[in-house]
Amino acid sequence: MAEILALVEARLRSALGEPDARASVTFLGTDRIEVLRFTEGDLVRYATLGMSAHPMTDPTAVLADPLRGPRAELVLTVRAGLAPTDKLLRPLAVLASSPQVEGLVVAPGASLDVGGPLWDGAPFTSVLVAESGGLVEDLELDEPMDPVRFLPLLPMTPNEAAWKRVHGAAALQERWLAHGTDLRDPLRTAVTLD
Repeated sequence: MAEILALVEARLRSALGEPDARASVTFLGTDRIEVLRFTEGDLVRYATLGMSAHPMTDPTAVLADPLRGPRAELVLTVRAGLAPTDKLLRPLAVLASSPQVEGLVVAPGASLDVGGPLWDGAPFTSVLVAESGGLVEDLELDEPMDPVRFLPLLPMTPNEAAWKRVHGAAALQERWLAHGTDLRDPLRTAVTLD
């Protein structure tokens, strides 16, 4: 586990630079989850570290395979200085611990809800999990382990989350793209949904 997390942190550092802050959260019955903050120009990126220590397991499986299964870390990017986004460290750690706590398998297209604003005054209460392979390249591990995927999180307003449940993740992403939505704007309003 420690060896995997060292490789994950090295991959994050090679892609995003040196973190300028880090926090850790431990929930009862789970391993520690860290959230690293990387600042680059007017962008702040938050990345989890610890979610990939164990493979995610289907909650209906009789036995959890200690080696095989999807592994992931979460990355969320926002514009710096516009909102108190450092308050999202705990919600991100909660999302990253959900595979251990709730048996969730976090995959692209999924919605993850934190049950409240991502940070004080945030218009977002959930995130859409996007495809990996963009900002931080997937990390290959020795066979038979699956690679670690670095999944971007796209904040959603409650209306966007409800619309996505009906129309799907691809339709919401198309709507954002068609309207030129700045998904990194921590103060943005919901995209027009009709």
